[in-house]
Amino acid sequence: MRARALISEIVEHATGEPLRNYTAEEWLREWLQGKKATKAEGTFLKYENAINSFLASLGNRAKFNVNHIAPRDVLKWRDAQTLDGKSPSTANDHVKIARMAFTSARRQGFITHNPAEAVDMLPEDTDPARQPFAIEQVQAILCAAEGDWRGAIMIALYTGARLQDVANMRWESVDLQSKWIAFKVGKTKQRLKLPMHEALHEFLLELPAPDNGKAFLFPSLAGKGTGGKSGLSMAFARIMERAHVRGEVVRERQGEKGRSVNSLSFHSFRHTLTSIMANAGVPVEVRQKFTGHATAEMNQHYTHHEIATLRAAVEKVPTVKVRAR
Repeated sequence: MRARALISEIVEHATGEPLRNYTAEEWLREWLQGKKATKAEGTFLKYENAINSFLASLGNRAKFNVNHIAPRDVLKWRDAQTLDGKSPSTANDHVKIARMAFTSARRQGFITHNPAEAVDMLPEDTDPARQPFAIEQVQAILCAAEGDWRGAIMIALYTGARLQDVANMRWESVDLQSKWIAFKVGKTKQRLKLPMHEALHEFLLELPAPDNGKAFLFPSLAGKGTGGKSGLSMAFARIMERAHVRGEVVRERQGEKGRSVNSLSFHSFRHTLTSIMANAGVPVEVRQKFTGHATAEMNQHYTHHEIATLRAAVEKVPTVKVRAR
């Protein structure tokens, strides 16, 4: 406390104003508001989700001075997230966001320590034995899906895009005239440009034309997180259940509120795409352009030969039919 008092004296001497005292909620809300103007909408929504989750975990302690937040508060929140069904990766991302917020507070002299820095990251399971869908399973899932989920499934099947990237995709990513789709991938923000399968093209043509390119392709999915009981992953799992599509449990749930990891999930569309291409003899370097494993430079400009090769590769995926509405 003496260190904080000294900092306050220095700030007041330099600025003529005393150092402001924030509650944890006041500081985190102010920090979050500052990110609204500097971060992309999708990134800001992730920040907002993390901060709201942490404040809910703090309960009455959110009204305490921000300097009173301790590592045990962050640790309790991290572990509660995994018990609630979120993946270790999501929990780690949330802790990193909290670290950024508290680092900013420390740099401005509002706190003397960063409580999130003392909390270790959880080990992440990077290879949970995911399996591809059979085309018959894809068709059954499409029949069980409703609304925006149909389009999300079609894009995932024919581009290999991840769930979060599909959910936040905008109309400016789609070139229906030239039959291309371009979007940024995950945390790397690498831009992929991929040819459309004819079935995907026909599906997107049926969707209502937007007022502008900034509109989300699938507004009912946009901005939502993937983890937790109300997240997109569990919503897709319920679609699989209705379609009677089940995989194998590759990781048992941990804790009463945890969830198991299945060999079939939305991520399986990614494996489906590459598996079909591999079985059809498509070279690995071509397949990597669909999964984003190629370098960013490889995806910026294509020769006529490369365009023909990519279009031939995506057409190896069988056609599935579903109405947009």
